[in-house]
Amino acid sequence: MIKLGRNDDCWCGSGKKYKKCHFEFDEKLEHYKRMGARVPDHKLLKTPEQIEKIKASAAVNIAVLDYVAEHIKPGVSTAEIDKWVYDETVKRGAIPAPLGYEGYPKSVCISVDDIVCHGIPCEEEILQEGDIVNVDCSTILDGYYSDSSRMFLIGEVSEEKKRLVEVTKKSLEIGLEHVKPWGYLGDMGQAINDYATENGYTVVREIGGHGIGLEFHEEPWVSYTSKKGTEMMMVPGFMFTIEPMINMGKADIFVDDEDGWTVFTEDGLPSAQWEIQVLVTEDGYEIISY
Repeated sequence: MIKLGRNDDCWCGSGKKYKKCHFEFDEKLEHYKRMGARVPDHKLLKTPEQIEKIKASAAVNIAVLDYVAEHIKPGVSTAEIDKWVYDETVKRGAIPAPLGYEGYPKSVCISVDDIVCHGIPCEEEILQEGDIVNVDCSTILDGYYSDSSRMFLIGEVSEEKKRLVEVTKKSLEIGLEHVKPWGYLGDMGQAINDYATENGYTVVREIGGHGIGLEFHEEPWVSYTSKKGTEMMMVPGFMFTIEPMINMGKADIFVDDEDGWTVFTEDGLPSAQWEIQVLVTEDGYEIISY
Protein backbone atom coordinates (compact mmCIF):
# COMPACT_ATOMS: atom_id res chain seq x y z
CA MET A 1 0.00 0.00 0.00
CA ILE A 2 1.09 3.59 -0.65
CA LYS A 3 1.84 5.32 2.66
CA LEU A 4 0.32 8.78 2.67
CA GLY A 5 -0.04 11.58 5.18
CA ARG A 6 -3.58 12.51 6.13
CA ASN A 7 -3.32 15.84 4.30
CA ASP A 8 -1.73 14.43 1.14
CA ASP A 9 -3.75 14.12 -2.05
CA CYS A 10 -5.51 10.74 -2.14
CA TRP A 11 -3.94 7.97 -4.20
CA CYS A 12 -7.17 7.46 -6.16
CA GLY A 13 -6.79 10.68 -8.13
CA SER A 14 -9.95 12.29 -6.76
CA GLY A 15 -8.08 15.49 -5.84
CA LYS A 16 -9.36 15.18 -2.25
CA LYS A 17 -7.23 15.02 0.85
CA TYR A 18 -6.41 11.46 1.86
CA LYS A 19 -8.16 11.87 5.23
CA LYS A 20 -11.39 12.87 3.45
CA CYS A 21 -11.21 10.17 0.81
CA HIS A 22 -9.59 6.72 1.21
CA PHE A 23 -8.05 6.95 4.67
CA GLU A 24 -10.79 4.96 6.43
CA PHE A 25 -10.95 2.57 3.47
CA ASP A 26 -7.22 1.81 3.79
CA GLU A 27 -7.54 1.40 7.54
CA LYS A 28 -10.23 -1.22 6.91
CA LEU A 29 -8.01 -3.00 4.38
CA GLU A 30 -5.15 -3.07 6.88
CA HIS A 31 -7.48 -4.46 9.55
CA TYR A 32 -8.54 -7.37 7.34
CA LYS A 33 -4.93 -7.94 6.28
CA ARG A 34 -3.88 -8.22 9.94
CA MET A 35 -6.70 -10.73 10.42
CA GLY A 36 -5.14 -12.91 7.70
CA ALA A 37 -7.28 -11.90 4.73
CA ARG A 38 -5.78 -11.55 1.26
CA VAL A 39 -6.56 -7.98 0.20
CA PRO A 40 -5.87 -6.24 -3.14
CA ASP A 41 -3.11 -3.65 -3.51
CA HIS A 42 -3.99 -0.14 -4.65
CA LYS A 43 -2.70 -1.01 -8.13
CA LEU A 44 -5.60 -3.48 -8.50
CA LEU A 45 -8.22 -0.90 -7.56
CA LYS A 46 -9.56 1.20 -10.40
CA THR A 47 -9.99 4.96 -10.05
CA PRO A 48 -13.12 6.70 -11.36
CA GLU A 49 -11.16 8.01 -14.37
CA GLN A 50 -9.82 4.55 -15.18
CA ILE A 51 -13.28 3.01 -14.82
CA GLU A 52 -14.74 5.39 -17.39
CA LYS A 53 -11.99 4.52 -19.88
CA ILE A 54 -12.45 0.79 -19.27
CA LYS A 55 -16.18 1.24 -19.86
CA ALA A 56 -15.40 2.84 -23.23
CA SER A 57 -13.37 -0.26 -24.12
CA ALA A 58 -16.24 -2.44 -22.91
CA ALA A 59 -18.69 -0.60 -25.16
CA VAL A 60 -16.64 -1.78 -28.15
CA ASN A 61 -16.40 -5.28 -26.71
CA ILE A 62 -20.17 -5.54 -26.30
CA ALA A 63 -20.84 -4.11 -29.77
CA VAL A 64 -18.53 -6.66 -31.38
CA LEU A 65 -20.25 -9.57 -29.65
CA ASP A 66 -23.63 -8.12 -30.61
CA TYR A 67 -22.45 -8.17 -34.24
CA VAL A 68 -21.41 -11.81 -33.90
CA ALA A 69 -24.80 -12.66 -32.38
CA GLU A 70 -26.58 -11.12 -35.38
CA HIS A 71 -24.55 -13.01 -38.00
CA ILE A 72 -23.50 -16.37 -36.56
CA LYS A 73 -25.25 -19.36 -38.19
CA PRO A 74 -24.65 -22.84 -39.63
CA GLY A 75 -22.15 -22.86 -42.51
CA VAL A 76 -20.03 -20.00 -41.19
CA SER A 77 -16.35 -20.81 -40.63
CA THR A 78 -14.64 -19.81 -37.40
CA ALA A 79 -12.17 -17.88 -39.59
CA GLU A 80 -15.07 -15.73 -40.83
CA ILE A 81 -16.04 -14.94 -37.24
CA ASP A 82 -12.43 -14.01 -36.51
CA LYS A 83 -12.53 -11.53 -39.41
CA TRP A 84 -15.80 -10.06 -38.14
CA VAL A 85 -14.24 -9.51 -34.73
CA TYR A 86 -11.11 -7.91 -36.18
CA ASP A 87 -13.00 -5.64 -38.58
CA GLU A 88 -15.68 -4.55 -36.10
CA THR A 89 -13.09 -3.88 -33.39
CA VAL A 90 -10.72 -1.89 -35.58
CA LYS A 91 -13.43 0.22 -37.17
CA ARG A 92 -14.34 1.39 -33.65
CA GLY A 93 -10.76 2.49 -33.03
CA ALA A 94 -9.82 -0.45 -30.83
CA ILE A 95 -7.52 -3.49 -31.03
CA PRO A 96 -8.38 -7.19 -30.49
CA ALA A 97 -6.45 -8.05 -27.33
CA PRO A 98 -5.77 -11.72 -28.20
CA LEU A 99 -4.00 -10.94 -31.49
CA GLY A 100 -0.31 -11.64 -30.90
CA TYR A 101 -0.81 -12.11 -27.13
CA GLU A 102 1.92 -14.55 -26.08
CA GLY A 103 1.99 -15.70 -29.71
CA TYR A 104 -1.75 -16.29 -30.12
CA PRO A 105 -2.35 -15.99 -33.89
CA LYS A 106 -5.96 -14.72 -34.13
CA SER A 107 -8.25 -11.93 -32.90
CA VAL A 108 -10.71 -14.05 -30.92
CA CYS A 109 -11.03 -17.44 -29.23
CA ILE A 110 -13.81 -19.66 -30.63
CA SER A 111 -14.53 -22.91 -28.82
CA VAL A 112 -16.95 -25.46 -30.29
CA ASP A 113 -18.57 -28.36 -28.38
CA ASP A 114 -15.76 -30.25 -26.56
CA ILE A 115 -13.29 -27.35 -26.80
CA VAL A 116 -13.24 -25.79 -23.35
CA CYS A 117 -11.46 -22.56 -24.34
CA HIS A 118 -8.77 -20.95 -26.53
CA GLY A 119 -10.01 -22.50 -29.75
CA ILE A 120 -8.07 -21.01 -32.69
CA PRO A 121 -10.28 -19.92 -35.62
CA CYS A 122 -9.56 -21.53 -39.00
CA GLU A 123 -11.04 -21.85 -42.48
CA GLU A 124 -11.60 -25.59 -42.12
CA GLU A 125 -13.81 -25.36 -39.03
CA ILE A 126 -17.37 -24.83 -40.25
CA LEU A 127 -20.19 -24.39 -37.76
CA GLN A 128 -22.74 -27.17 -38.02
CA GLU A 129 -26.37 -27.48 -37.02
CA GLY A 130 -26.41 -28.62 -33.40
CA ASP A 131 -23.08 -27.09 -32.34
CA ILE A 132 -22.68 -25.01 -29.20
CA VAL A 133 -20.05 -22.29 -29.56
CA ASN A 134 -18.26 -19.94 -27.19
CA VAL A 135 -16.96 -16.69 -28.70
CA ASP A 136 -14.49 -15.03 -26.31
CA CYS A 137 -13.85 -11.42 -27.25
CA SER A 138 -11.22 -9.19 -25.62
CA THR A 139 -10.64 -5.55 -26.51
CA ILE A 140 -8.03 -2.81 -26.04
CA LEU A 141 -9.13 0.82 -26.44
CA ASP A 142 -6.62 3.56 -25.65
CA GLY A 143 -4.67 1.09 -23.51
CA TYR A 144 -7.68 -0.09 -21.46
CA TYR A 145 -8.94 -3.69 -21.52
CA SER A 146 -12.33 -5.36 -21.60
CA ASP A 147 -13.19 -9.05 -21.87
CA SER A 148 -16.38 -11.10 -22.17
CA SER A 149 -17.75 -14.16 -23.93
CA ARG A 150 -21.10 -15.60 -24.95
CA MET A 151 -22.44 -19.00 -25.89
CA PHE A 152 -24.30 -19.48 -29.16
CA LEU A 153 -26.61 -22.32 -30.16
CA ILE A 154 -26.19 -23.14 -33.84
CA GLY A 155 -29.53 -24.09 -35.36
CA GLU A 156 -31.45 -26.87 -33.61
CA VAL A 157 -29.42 -28.05 -30.62
CA SER A 158 -30.03 -31.15 -28.52
CA GLU A 159 -31.79 -30.73 -25.19
CA GLU A 160 -28.65 -32.00 -23.41
CA LYS A 161 -26.45 -29.30 -24.90
CA LYS A 162 -29.10 -26.63 -24.45
CA ARG A 163 -29.40 -27.49 -20.76
CA LEU A 164 -25.61 -27.34 -20.30
CA VAL A 165 -25.54 -23.84 -21.79
CA GLU A 166 -28.48 -22.69 -19.65
CA VAL A 167 -27.09 -24.12 -16.39
CA THR A 168 -23.70 -22.57 -17.13
CA LYS A 169 -25.28 -19.14 -17.58
CA LYS A 170 -27.36 -19.58 -14.44
CA SER A 171 -24.28 -20.59 -12.45
CA LEU A 172 -22.63 -17.30 -13.46
CA GLU A 173 -25.73 -15.38 -12.38
CA ILE A 174 -25.75 -17.18 -9.03
CA GLY A 175 -22.06 -16.43 -8.57
CA LEU A 176 -22.72 -12.78 -9.35
CA GLU A 177 -25.20 -12.61 -6.48
CA HIS A 178 -22.24 -13.28 -4.16
CA VAL A 179 -20.16 -10.38 -5.46
CA LYS A 180 -20.35 -8.00 -2.50
CA PRO A 181 -17.91 -5.46 -1.09
CA TRP A 182 -15.81 -6.95 1.73
CA GLY A 183 -16.76 -10.47 0.74
CA TYR A 184 -14.40 -13.04 -0.76
CA LEU A 185 -13.92 -14.39 -4.26
CA GLY A 186 -14.37 -17.84 -2.75
CA ASP A 187 -17.96 -16.94 -1.84
CA MET A 188 -18.69 -16.59 -5.54
CA GLY A 189 -16.56 -19.60 -6.51
CA GLN A 190 -18.34 -21.97 -4.16
CA ALA A 191 -21.78 -20.73 -5.23
CA ILE A 192 -20.93 -21.45 -8.87
CA ASN A 193 -19.44 -24.86 -8.14
CA ASP A 194 -22.33 -25.90 -5.89
CA TYR A 195 -24.94 -25.02 -8.50
CA ALA A 196 -23.10 -26.73 -11.36
CA THR A 197 -22.48 -29.94 -9.43
CA GLU A 198 -26.06 -30.02 -8.11
CA ASN A 199 -27.13 -30.09 -11.76
CA GLY A 200 -24.85 -33.00 -12.60
CA TYR A 201 -21.96 -31.07 -14.18
CA THR A 202 -18.32 -30.42 -13.31
CA VAL A 203 -16.32 -27.20 -13.17
CA VAL A 204 -12.88 -26.89 -14.78
CA ARG A 205 -10.28 -26.50 -12.05
CA GLU A 206 -7.13 -25.41 -13.85
CA ILE A 207 -8.46 -22.40 -15.78
CA GLY A 208 -10.28 -19.47 -14.24
CA GLY A 209 -10.93 -15.76 -14.36
CA HIS A 210 -8.61 -12.84 -13.70
CA GLY A 211 -8.29 -9.21 -12.79
CA ILE A 212 -8.55 -6.88 -15.79
CA GLY A 213 -8.68 -3.26 -16.88
CA LEU A 214 -5.20 -1.80 -17.07
CA GLU A 215 -3.76 -5.06 -18.37
CA PHE A 216 -5.24 -8.09 -20.14
CA HIS A 217 -4.61 -10.43 -17.22
CA GLU A 218 -4.09 -8.88 -13.81
CA GLU A 219 -3.97 -10.46 -10.40
CA PRO A 220 -5.69 -12.34 -8.97
CA TRP A 221 -6.37 -15.63 -10.70
CA VAL A 222 -10.05 -16.44 -10.02
CA SER A 223 -11.13 -20.00 -9.23
CA TYR A 224 -14.66 -21.38 -9.56
CA THR A 225 -13.98 -24.42 -7.40
CA SER A 226 -12.93 -22.34 -4.39
CA LYS A 227 -14.47 -22.27 -0.92
CA LYS A 228 -16.53 -19.61 0.82
CA GLY A 229 -14.42 -17.24 2.90
CA THR A 230 -11.24 -17.88 0.89
CA GLU A 231 -9.32 -16.18 -1.94
CA MET A 232 -8.90 -12.42 -2.37
CA MET A 233 -11.28 -10.01 -0.72
CA MET A 234 -13.58 -8.07 -3.03
CA VAL A 235 -13.50 -4.35 -2.28
CA PRO A 236 -14.86 -1.27 -4.07
CA GLY A 237 -12.79 -0.50 -7.19
CA PHE A 238 -11.76 -4.12 -7.70
CA MET A 239 -12.45 -5.44 -11.22
CA PHE A 240 -12.32 -9.02 -12.49
CA THR A 241 -13.94 -11.56 -14.81
CA ILE A 242 -16.46 -14.24 -13.92
CA GLU A 243 -16.09 -17.00 -16.52
CA PRO A 244 -16.76 -20.54 -15.26
CA MET A 245 -16.07 -23.36 -17.71
CA ILE A 246 -18.55 -26.14 -17.05
CA ASN A 247 -18.32 -29.63 -18.52
CA MET A 248 -21.10 -32.08 -19.28
CA GLY A 249 -18.84 -34.94 -18.21
CA LYS A 250 -15.71 -35.01 -16.10
CA ALA A 251 -13.69 -31.92 -15.21
CA ASP A 252 -10.46 -33.28 -16.74
CA ILE A 253 -8.98 -31.32 -19.65
CA PHE A 254 -5.92 -31.33 -21.90
CA VAL A 255 -4.12 -28.84 -24.15
CA ASP A 256 -3.58 -29.66 -27.83
CA ASP A 257 0.07 -30.63 -28.33
CA GLU A 258 0.26 -29.20 -31.84
CA ASP A 259 -0.98 -25.64 -31.35
CA GLY A 260 -0.28 -25.29 -27.62
CA TRP A 261 -3.51 -23.33 -27.08
CA THR A 262 -6.71 -25.30 -27.66
CA VAL A 263 -8.10 -26.85 -24.47
CA PHE A 264 -10.33 -29.93 -24.83
CA THR A 265 -12.39 -31.99 -22.41
CA GLU A 266 -10.58 -35.25 -21.70
CA ASP A 267 -13.71 -37.36 -22.25
CA GLY A 268 -14.80 -35.57 -25.45
CA LEU A 269 -18.10 -34.35 -23.97
CA PRO A 270 -19.24 -30.74 -24.48
CA SER A 271 -18.20 -27.77 -22.36
CA ALA A 272 -19.81 -24.34 -21.99
CA GLN A 273 -18.69 -20.94 -20.74
CA TRP A 274 -20.12 -17.46 -20.29
CA GLU A 275 -17.92 -14.54 -19.25
CA ILE A 276 -18.64 -11.12 -17.84
CA GLN A 277 -16.44 -8.34 -16.50
CA VAL A 278 -17.46 -7.01 -13.11
CA LEU A 279 -16.63 -3.99 -10.95
CA VAL A 280 -17.13 -4.19 -7.19
CA THR A 281 -18.92 -1.05 -5.96
CA GLU A 282 -19.72 0.43 -2.54
CA ASP A 283 -23.08 -1.34 -2.44
CA GLY A 284 -22.64 -4.34 -4.73
CA TYR A 285 -21.38 -4.68 -8.28
CA GLU A 286 -21.62 -3.24 -11.78
CA ILE A 287 -21.40 -5.35 -14.91
CA ILE A 288 -18.88 -3.70 -17.22
CA SER A 289 -18.87 -6.09 -20.20
CA TYR A 290 -21.01 -9.06 -21.17
